[in-house]
Amino acid sequence: MKIALAQINQTVGDFQKNTEKICSYINRARIQGANLVVFPELAVTGYPPKDLLDIPSFIDKNLQALDEITHCTYGISAIVGFVDKNKQPYGKLVHNAAAFIQDQKIVSVHHKSLLPTYDVFDEYRYFEPAHTIFPGEFMGNALGISICEDIWNDEEFWTRPLYETDPIESLISQKATIIINISSSPFAVEKHEKIRLPMLTHDARKYRVPLLYVNQVGGNDELVFDGNSSAINAEGKLIAQAAAFEEDLMVIDIENPVQLQAKAYTPIETVHKALIVGLRDYAAKCGFRNVVIGLSGGIDSAVTAALAVESLGSDNVIGVLMPSQFSSQSSIEDAVKLSRNLLIPYKIIPIEGIFETYQNVLKPEFEGMSFDITEENLQARIRGNIIMALSNKYGYLVLTTGNKSELAVGYCTLYGDMSGGLALLSDVPKTMVYELARYINREKEIIPQNSMSKAPSAELKPNQFDQDTLPSYDILDTILKAYIEDTKCIAEIIQMGFDEKIVHDIIRKVNRNEYKRRQAAPGIKVTSKAFGSGRRMPIAHKFVS
Repeated sequence: MKIALAQINQTVGDFQKNTEKICSYINRARIQGANLVVFPELAVTGYPPKDLLDIPSFIDKNLQALDEITHCTYGISAIVGFVDKNKQPYGKLVHNAAAFIQDQKIVSVHHKSLLPTYDVFDEYRYFEPAHTIFPGEFMGNALGISICEDIWNDEEFWTRPLYETDPIESLISQKATIIINISSSPFAVEKHEKIRLPMLTHDARKYRVPLLYVNQVGGNDELVFDGNSSAINAEGKLIAQAAAFEEDLMVIDIENPVQLQAKAYTPIETVHKALIVGLRDYAAKCGFRNVVIGLSGGIDSAVTAALAVESLGSDNVIGVLMPSQFSSQSSIEDAVKLSRNLLIPYKIIPIEGIFETYQNVLKPEFEGMSFDITEENLQARIRGNIIMALSNKYGYLVLTTGNKSELAVGYCTLYGDMSGGLALLSDVPKTMVYELARYINREKEIIPQNSMSKAPSAELKPNQFDQDTLPSYDILDTILKAYIEDTKCIAEIIQMGFDEKIVHDIIRKVNRNEYKRRQAAPGIKVTSKAFGSGRRMPIAHKFVS
């Protein structure tokens, strides 16, 4: 028996193109001799559809698309993720479901049992959990068809399982001979290597059955899906793995598997790939061809521009230099050099005159008051207005350039450098930005060495440096990871060896700047805990950990 794992990139709600793609992969799998082709979770609708699931016509169009797909399956069977209506007179209106199609007919429908409500997930908001769990019969095998979270609850693997029941255990108790899991599992750095794959191999080894896992690929809003669909034998050994961050069709002969060597990537390579895919799909799926970036000569805007070129091509990336009287000549030169290295067009729009006009207008209001953060933010907001004007006039997508470290402590300006449509680096800590820069320069200098080696500065006043108000970024990022991703309290972070005053100051800044993050552009999630839908904190609160 040959089973094809169809790792595809869908667009949420684009039923025509999603259906065409699914049918295309069905044809490819048939040509390659597969008996069964398996698609990801919610392949018909795209994932995550969010509140589109509350619109009745969305559900109906999804069912119409599934009907078209069913007619494409002549000579081959398929398992396809879709949204099913709940036929019971109680509960949520729909199920997260898998259709098992044979002989151009849906022979069984399998509903998702475990509905995650943590991190970026909110599935219990929409879906009714499965009322029954059962395998599907195919070519003398009992297929244990499961959906994403259903495989993430083994009591031996997890210290504290989130749910009382284990759907995989239930399928095995019903004599399932192969476990098939269809997923839409988002990327986070080292998640596949350190969590997902060990969990899958553990289950296969524990139950002594082959396990086939198919994951979607591509970017939808802030989430990137890494693919890495996997086939694991009954001994718990990985025998084949599909491409990372690319569409793929992988055919597995269950009786005579041939071990395929999966290409290994370093953590920074996976982050690099995720950001490129996330930007490419965000732009394409939102209808943008060109992006515009404010270039400062610093490391963040340089990495953003380099990633944009890799994602969209140099012809579709525009750089804008907006120097003030505080911009150093070396920063301007670095920005120009970067633009030439990347072969992107660039514009120079000085803001000194506009800034002076603002100061003159406000002078009567600020009489006798010294230059402070107010005037610094004015410069950032002038730049934000200019770059948004270019966006409006030419239809460009503005990429903001701030990183996770800055966003965490509020080292960014509302309606200034935060203005834009996508915050590409908003889940990338500053220390990782430098790692990305080194990786981008692995073969030749693209990002100017001076941008990488000089002390970070917003250049909003004379002799200004980030470390005037922040600890060094290696210290800051370690504290931020402990607090945001590992949810450690202040006492625990101090026990890690950090200065008590610094820890209290950083945590205070993180907590007080939630209002800024609530107004930030969406960003691409690459860590285990990103700002946005994955970290929902109140703005007004007095809790100190």
